[in-house]
Amino acid sequence: MKIGGLQKVSLIDYPGLICATVFLQGCNFKCSYCHNPELVEPRLFQPCIKENEVLAFLHTRKGKLDSVTITGGEPTIQDDLALFIKQIKKMGFAVKLDTNGSQPQVIKALLEEKLIDFIAMDIKGPLEKYAGIAGVPVAGEKIKESVNSILKARIPHEFRTTIVQSQLAPNDIFKISALITGAEKYALQRFVPVKTLNKKFREEKNYPDVELDKMKKRLEKEMTSVIVR
Repeated sequence: MKIGGLQKVSLIDYPGLICATVFLQGCNFKCSYCHNPELVEPRLFQPCIKENEVLAFLHTRKGKLDSVTITGGEPTIQDDLALFIKQIKKMGFAVKLDTNGSQPQVIKALLEEKLIDFIAMDIKGPLEKYAGIAGVPVAGEKIKESVNSILKARIPHEFRTTIVQSQLAPNDIFKISALITGAEKYALQRFVPVKTLNKKFREEKNYPDVELDKMKKRLEKEMTSVIVR
């Protein structure tokens, strides 16, 4: 595993549970506003943390932590992801996966093997805007396939969108809601212009809270749970 970081305890990454967060190195998207550039841009990569060191740490936290969140970067591009998760599950931890949904075959396999207990998928925008936002060609059918697998899975899940004003208009958010009809939760995430892959986004203006609240209220007419974070 290409492990770029380890947060030994988190109260926010796995809803309702205390977790450790494992950050995997490498991503197949190049979103300009990405807040983890050191996990995306190869020239910024730091030496990887050894997998056995992470597993050894987790072993010492049995009974103290409830869960492990695996994020990135993009975890599903790593060939040995399933094996890594199996070792974590054997220790009794619940596992949450954060993903961009670009590898539906991986997501489907993990769900079928019951290797994940919670999944969070980033929805970058309406399908017609994906390539522009992700900075690479994106197959819309693969995004839809991942969404459908998650909606069919009987595990807790959430979809989430980082609201960057220059990238998404309010109407784009409503197009996304149509893509994820039936979702358990949809999170609108405030963009934090502090650390970004493209430095120009550090000057980005955010939507005012009142605008985000308007989006939330409209979405609540169609969706079970909408939050702004």
